[in-house]
Amino acid sequence: MRERVLGVGVIGAGWMGHVHARAYARLPHHYPDLKIRARLVAVADTVPAQAEDFAARYAPERVHADWAALLKDPEIEAVSVTAPNAYHREIAVAAARAGKHLWIEKPVGLTVDDARAAAEAVARAGLQATVGFNYRNLPAVARARRLIAGGAIGTPTHARVTFLTDYAAHPAGALTWRFLRAQGGSGALGDLGSHGVDLVRFLLGDVERLVADTAVFLPRRPLAAPGGSHYAVVDTPGEPTGAVENEDYVCALLRTRGEVRVTFEAGRTEVGAQNTYGFVVQGSEGLVGWDFRHAGELTVVAGGDYQNQPAATVSAGPGDGEYARFQPGAGIAMSYDDTKVIEAAAFLRSIDEGVPHGPTLEDAVRSAEVLDAMARSAAASAWVEL
Repeated sequence: MRERVLGVGVIGAGWMGHVHARAYARLPHHYPDLKIRARLVAVADTVPAQAEDFAARYAPERVHADWAALLKDPEIEAVSVTAPNAYHREIAVAAARAGKHLWIEKPVGLTVDDARAAAEAVARAGLQATVGFNYRNLPAVARARRLIAGGAIGTPTHARVTFLTDYAAHPAGALTWRFLRAQGGSGALGDLGSHGVDLVRFLLGDVERLVADTAVFLPRRPLAAPGGSHYAVVDTPGEPTGAVENEDYVCALLRTRGEVRVTFEAGRTEVGAQNTYGFVVQGSEGLVGWDFRHAGELTVVAGGDYQNQPAATVSAGPGDGEYARFQPGAGIAMSYDDTKVIEAAAFLRSIDEGVPHGPTLEDAVRSAEVLDAMARSAAASAWVEL
């Protein structure tokens, strides 16, 4: 039986657009049994330099300055949405109306209403959608979920979840769209907090109530050129500056429906914290911990003794998530890009089989509801029920 070739388009030619393009290209290497393949038909971006660079690297058949033109292309059946958050809702709804399946980056818009609008449009059109909550795709995280669900650490009682990084730590870091509420939404809440909330839900279930606090630590930044990276630093003294409009940092106490207490932190101005993402889940009989900087390892305490139990470092291996698609034996490192290949495979499998695989738009809505509750709690200095 011949495999199906699916025409895809990428909307947004920045770094994440490149990640999606590479993921599509690598699918035959890691998923030779997948009955559907991706053909990169077009890219769309309003910044010419970004579109040209993308085209030079990945050779799409067409380049558009307008994403609406890409959606009119009858050869495109599915789209990757890697544009800034402010455009997610409009693009997602338009893509669904055009009959295009959707692989969209988190947090799916700026608000809960944006995520719901995207989810409703895709459901009405009978299409498939996958959301970029890629940290759950790491095999070590898949093993952690299995250990927790299987009772290896007893009953989960409390957890710590952190998403701290330094991309915005420099006071001369450029004022890109990520720092503006109209384009970047809730700042560190949406950018980093959405991933953290998804891991809470993936490992421990839905959040029931919370109390949160937020802060802006660097209130002004030098203005950025269009399309600039959020890692960019403007070294020229005296350049005009603009106000940072959204959160640099959030901390919260969460309580899940299963009565697990979670201490939660996300921040983008953390000097010395380069992608310090991870969790520790404490149970009545042990714990499991994970650090993205050592993405293939878990710290596990599970042995039946309540005191003086040693912690073991366990390497992910075949049998954990999709590990065997990439490496033959335990302890061989996997990468961030590998998680997006896994995500791309889930997206295409969803289209082929007509049922969801991987994170869904419903997951994006649930995450957005928690982020909205954090913002409301911080504003009111009070607990909020979900």
